[in-house]
Amino acid sequence: EIIFTNHRVYFDEGNTKSYAFRKSQLVNLKKAIKKFEPEIIEALHADMHKPSFESFISEIGFLYAEIRHTLSYLEEWMYPESVETPLALQISSSTIYADPLGVVLLIGPWNYPFHLLLAPLVGAIAGGNCAVLKPSDNTKHTAKIVERLVKETFDEKYVSVIQGPGSLVGSMLIEKYRFDHIFFTGSAKVGKQIMKMASAHLTPVTLELGGKSPAIVDREVNIDIAAKRLIWAKCFNAGQTCVAPDYLLVHESIKDEFVKRMIFYIQLFFGEEPLKSDYLTHIVNTKRFEILASYLKGVNILHGGKCNIDTLCFEPTLVDKVPEGHPLIHEEIFGLIFPIFTFKDLKEIVPIIRKNRYPLACYVFTTSKKTEKFVIENIEFGGGSINNTLAHLANPDLPFGGVGHSGMGSYHGKYSFDVFTHKKSVLKSKFFFDPSLRYPPYTKLKDRLVRYFFR
Repeated sequence: EIIFTNHRVYFDEGNTKSYAFRKSQLVNLKKAIKKFEPEIIEALHADMHKPSFESFISEIGFLYAEIRHTLSYLEEWMYPESVETPLALQISSSTIYADPLGVVLLIGPWNYPFHLLLAPLVGAIAGGNCAVLKPSDNTKHTAKIVERLVKETFDEKYVSVIQGPGSLVGSMLIEKYRFDHIFFTGSAKVGKQIMKMASAHLTPVTLELGGKSPAIVDREVNIDIAAKRLIWAKCFNAGQTCVAPDYLLVHESIKDEFVKRMIFYIQLFFGEEPLKSDYLTHIVNTKRFEILASYLKGVNILHGGKCNIDTLCFEPTLVDKVPEGHPLIHEEIFGLIFPIFTFKDLKEIVPIIRKNRYPLACYVFTTSKKTEKFVIENIEFGGGSINNTLAHLANPDLPFGGVGHSGMGSYHGKYSFDVFTHKKSVLKSKFFFDPSLRYPPYTKLKDRLVRYFFR
């Protein structure tokens, strides 16, 4: 309780609101990440055996870009925005102010335990808020680094970290305290629980969830490059990515050739024995490993299928002939199993994707403008890429977020600033002119004039 009260007092005293303060805190955060960079990479390897290259790109490099972008535009974002005022409200001016929310709660996931906790913090700082961070307890080494970094960088009344099991600590925080915003990244199941708990305080939430993101490969395509990019994306972080391509929809005429190229790139990237590769992230824990292993029952394995529970390493695995009702049909895989389905006509993909409607991402590989247009206009998804994978996350000018079951709200760049601010509307009128039109008695002439103005 002391922590929350201290945050509230610190915010109410106005410490966080100036541009100079926000800028200095963002600069300090970037310096701290740079200082802790080797330890962050070491912790990620200890938690999930993440290769240094993947750790830097996805956990650290993206944060540097996000902070740099925010510092470049923060003053502009903070500046009051003048908007038009209708004739009926003259003589007045209208302005929108971006007000900080107050004290916000940021709950991070285990799959990208550093980046997906610190990226919302960038937006919270930019918006002028105090923040409480709750790291995932599934990645304990990274959680400890986050706590050390925050303690050494920020006033404890400004930003703090609370550790512990999410089911206990997260619930306690949300139910006991009225945060001004909750930002959660994780599963849809937990997201529903958080939204329900937050509703008791009317606390607004941003939910970054997931879903079964399809990869669609048309027959008009560069097979080699498409296969290479898809295997890279599916294997990045061992498939434990909320926007990983979950399953493949490939035109039946190129399926066999496409599978051959995917197998080629699996072997090229990870060798003949992927379970011994230094370039493959491991599964986060035994529970997740066993779930993934169970998914291989009742399907046809085209390639891979080997796994080692002692090391929590899973071989990139291609499967087909997945029967209706199988978990691979309706569960988000979050691992290195890539189910393959075929289509003959593009219209066939719509009902298939809508079995798991509103994926967080969608990827289409094609050289056809017609195919590209069809997918964008007929498939509902949070965001995605054409002839690429995961790449849309790297642009801070693009909002990142889900729709429907894959989440609500978006962030990155200006969109992060918008999440953590309230748009306060202010109309300012002059004293020197005060027409009697709006005041009683309401004559017929006034009635005609009002109707004229508002038309």
